[in-house]
Parts: sequence; structure tokens; C-alpha cells
Amino acid sequence: MSASFLGVPAPAKLNLFLHVTGRRPDGYHTLQSLFTFIDYGDALDFSIEPDGQVRRDGEGVDIPEQDDLCLKAARLLKQESGTAAGARIRLHKRIPVGGGLGGGSSDAATTLIALNRLWGLGWQRDRLAVLGLRLGADVPVFIEGQAAFAEGVGEQLTPCRVPECWYLVACPPVAVSTREIFAAPELTRNSIPVKMCDFSVGFGRNDLQPVVVRRYPQVASLLEWLGRWGEARMTGSGSCCFVAFSEGSDARKALQQLPPEYTGFVARGMNQHPLRGWL
Repeated sequence: MSASFLGVPAPAKLNLFLHVTGRRPDGYHTLQSLFTFIDYGDALDFSIEPDGQVRRDGEGVDIPEQDDLCLKAARLLKQESGTAAGARIRLHKRIPVGGGLGGGSSDAATTLIALNRLWGLGWQRDRLAVLGLRLGADVPVFIEGQAAFAEGVGEQLTPCRVPECWYLVACPPVAVSTREIFAAPELTRNSIPVKMCDFSVGFGRNDLQPVVVRRYPQVASLLEWLGRWGEARMTGSGSCCFVAFSEGSDARKALQQLPPEYTGFVARGMNQHPLRGWL
């Protein structure tokens, strides 16, 4: 086995819908959502550290070490596995921070998957997913590696297939606080639970979107602009929004007209994580 992996992918996700169905006594919200991966994301490099330490190459990464989920994931796996091995991690960041695209969770999942292999631990998928849940509710879906209908706090996953559409994903110049949105008194928390059925791209809604739109006018303006191309929707707790296309050429034509105050990209939906075969 090679001593390093170069350019290991950490794809972004979209919530094709997100319903808030309740709130538990511990304050966590119960959800129903449909996750799909997209072929756009971060990349990570890993190499063995002979002294057994876990370090990062922080060049170009504007994330404080105490908030770096890659480091947290690596150190948690090292602690729980008891390995004497170490690693150096370099993160190539493309997924916007605070955009609802799951960047931190995806990075953490890729770290667990890659170091499980690099360190020769041989952990099974379920065991890594349980560990990943300690890092964040979205981490398990990236470890399980399949588009999924999610329930609970997002950790109860039922694999499913969704149309692999093309998406124009656009980001306003604002980061949204997930904690702020879930704590908002105006958030609707009583969506009626649905059964997993024949989901389509336009099924459901994002219950967080009305709260974000009222508090962040930049998101409201972006959704209005995207709406000229189809049903525009926010992913996660925002701030990124997307609209689906059946053809990539149409999505790219729309991207060319994106107003300069926004950034964006075109990506293809994926039912499987590129590292699913590693576990």
C-alpha cells in the first residue's frame, strides 16, 4: 500500500428536501430529508507521520485548528482504534463554509475512510458511521456512501436512488448560522412525517428556508433569480441554493448569466460516494 493518498475526494451534498418534524427533549430537532451527493467538493491528501502525531498542512486553509473537523476525525479515530500511527492532512477547500453543502461533514467522513485504509485498521462501515456521528449528524451519510432518505436527527438512513440531475448551485456572499436558524422561534417544527415513496426532485420543501429568507435578504434575492430557471431551493440551513436541470448544457448556460454578486458552479448528482468501494 502506498504511504500516501493524493486528491482523495470529499464531495458536497444537497438536501433535495428537508422537513422538520419535531423537537426532542434534549433540544435536537427531528428531521426528514433526502440526501444526494454531487460531483463537486473538497479534496484531501494524507501521508503517514512516523512520530505518530496527527497534523495538518494548514497552507491556504482559513479554518482554526480547534474547529477543523479533519483533525477532530483523525484524532478521534486514532484514540478509539489505539493505533500508534500518525498522519499529516492537507485540505484543498472548495466547498463554501456555512453554505449547507456539508463540507465539514464530508471532510470528516473522508478522513475516517482514508485513515482507516492508510492505517490498516480494517474497520467496517457501520463502525465508522457510529464514530462519525460523534462528529456531526451529517457525517454518517457520507460514510454510508449512498443517496439516502434520512430521519431522526439525520442519522437514520435508508438508501435510495434519485434522478442524477444536473444542478446549478449558487452561493450568496453570506454565511448562515445553523444554530441560529434551528433556534429561531418562527421555525415550523410540525411537518407531518412522510413515508419513503417515489421521491422526485421537486418533492417537499425546505422548512428552514422561510426563516433564512426573512433574516438574510441575500438568500431571498438569490432564490428569486434562480427561480427563473425552475423550482429553486435552499440546501440544508443555507446559504447555498440550487435548481435542477435535465441537461448539463442548460445548467451551464444559466451559470453564465449568474449575477456577479454570487458565486456558483454546475455539478451532476451522484447516487454513490466516490469512496464507497473503500469500505
